[in-house]
Amino acid sequence: MATVHREVNAIIFGQDQVIEETLVSILSGGHVLLIGLPGLGKTRLVETLGTVLGLDERRVQFTPDLMPGDIIGSEILDEDDNGKRHFRFVKGPTFCQLLMADEINRASPRTQSALLQAMQEKRVSVAGHYHDLPQPFHVLATQNPLEQEGTYPLPEAQLDRFFMEISVQYPERDAERAILMTTTGNDNKTPKRIFSSAELLQAQALLRDIPVGESVVEAILTLVREGRPETSTLNDVQKHVAWGPGPRASQALMSGVRARCVLHNRLCPSIDDVIALASPILRHRMALNFAARAEGVSLDTIIEQLITRTING
Repeated sequence: MATVHREVNAIIFGQDQVIEETLVSILSGGHVLLIGLPGLGKTRLVETLGTVLGLDERRVQFTPDLMPGDIIGSEILDEDDNGKRHFRFVKGPTFCQLLMADEINRASPRTQSALLQAMQEKRVSVAGHYHDLPQPFHVLATQNPLEQEGTYPLPEAQLDRFFMEISVQYPERDAERAILMTTTGNDNKTPKRIFSSAELLQAQALLRDIPVGESVVEAILTLVREGRPETSTLNDVQKHVAWGPGPRASQALMSGVRARCVLHNRLCPSIDDVIALASPILRHRMALNFAARAEGVSLDTIIEQLITRTING
């Protein structure tokens, strides 16, 4: 995994935290929602991961007129050599191991719900028949800011299916210089395959055997439960949070801290892993109420207060 991390870093400049969080999500068997402006390397990140991890990677550009059959596949009427007609299922681009759903919030809710089933059940249903997706199956979706025209906000049920919501920021000056010099010349490096899909499945299974200390478990439970206005003892959460993270957030943190300790060459997770993963795992599983938006309170501020008062405090 250290070799995988170095190989991806050699292709994607200035996004170390994004790469680490994405690898944590994939190792944990989850899906990723990448939030960022155009041109920050999100598509290149997915292509690089597909090559390095030995996964069958495909990309779908989501548009308002995209239909569910365009991504999961559909049945067509076929005729055999004897003239007998029958329906034949033609697989869509979802039948891959690493799917990039580009600008997912531009698709209609109907298409979003079709992808939701594939993400959750690892299979699709067409005309009453189920079709299993290849394993492993991961969705790395990108999203435009919701204030732009022609977008459909993702429903809470679908947001919760994403393991992490990762914020992609502008690179630092030195990283942008490296991007400028590398991508516009003839010595543009191509990624090498490090893993295979079978090895990735083995790694994902192995992570479940990593022990998690009682202090880390208690930190996860306290953090998640304090983020719910119904059970929180924090005034800011009670005042500004409309709804908090559910049990799936606790499950994601448990899996995530295991994966992060492996990436950092440690044998068991620590409280630092919980702190590092709290924001990307909780950010899309909480919502602010009207009073918070009116006062200019952000979710990142609420999560920082949660960490300070429940873990560090």
